[in-house]
Amino acid sequence: MAEDLYSVLGVSRQASQDDIKRRYRKLAKELHPDLNPGNDAVAERFKKVSAAHAILSDPRKRASYDLGEIDADGQARQRYAHYGNGAGTAGGFDESILEGLFSEMFGRGAGRGFRPATRGEDASYTLTIEFLEAAKGAKKRVVMGDGKTLDIAIPAGIEDGQTLRLRGKGRPGTRGGASGDAMVEIQIRPHPMFERRGRDIHIELPVTLGEAVLGARIDVPTIDGPVTMTVPKGSNSGTMLRLKERGIGGPNGGARGNQYVRLSLALPPSTDEAFDSFLERWSADHPYNPRKNLPGG
Repeated sequence: MAEDLYSVLGVSRQASQDDIKRRYRKLAKELHPDLNPGNDAVAERFKKVSAAHAILSDPRKRASYDLGEIDADGQARQRYAHYGNGAGTAGGFDESILEGLFSEMFGRGAGRGFRPATRGEDASYTLTIEFLEAAKGAKKRVVMGDGKTLDIAIPAGIEDGQTLRLRGKGRPGTRGGASGDAMVEIQIRPHPMFERRGRDIHIELPVTLGEAVLGARIDVPTIDGPVTMTVPKGSNSGTMLRLKERGIGGPNGGARGNQYVRLSLALPPSTDEAFDSFLERWSADHPYNPRKNLPGG
């Protein structure tokens, strides 16, 4: 007997669609074959979890499964019961009537055993990629539920949670029916420096006291590699500078966003006596209160 799909995912039959989606994401990260190389047991469970999610994540298929109209493999259950010598009926309907109808339409014998072509089920997968792969595009490989691999092109600028539809790459159809589609949900790992906001990228860049006070030309990381940027004289922590069109590109080669660089003043790890003496003299001659405009300042 096939294992219950709710038990495969470890959720109750009353679970919401969001609960099912969250549970699948958690299991997919734990069981993905790329993270468990050579572990056949985990690979087999990953297949079962992916197959269960393909049905339970689709409200229409889930309803059909709950009603017993489809089985755990997504295949339609036998509609008609047969008793005795096979001439039985289901719900008062004689199957021989249907066979006779097809015989009249397509020739004698055409009705017996007739089954229409059925399109294959869609298959759902989750693929985690790096921030720069999402920003610039990449070629990636997905391990499908049956253990086969599928190479896919990640378009530049794809967003976290976006789903790619790969037509005809799902489960095969029956009786000559077309294959279903593969639905690949993209998850993007955070980057230690770059933060995406729409098509713009934001970073925080540390600068020295001398660079901030005197101004400087410094190298700044971007998704395309370092570029030179001018730090204006007299800059302060929190100063925001813009690198035009150094952000994420739009779909089909659309206009790129910008990169915004927020300066952060970084003091040296240690100072010497001469530097300390200079600051004491300078502070005494140039007093100012940077907090004077704060409430209570």
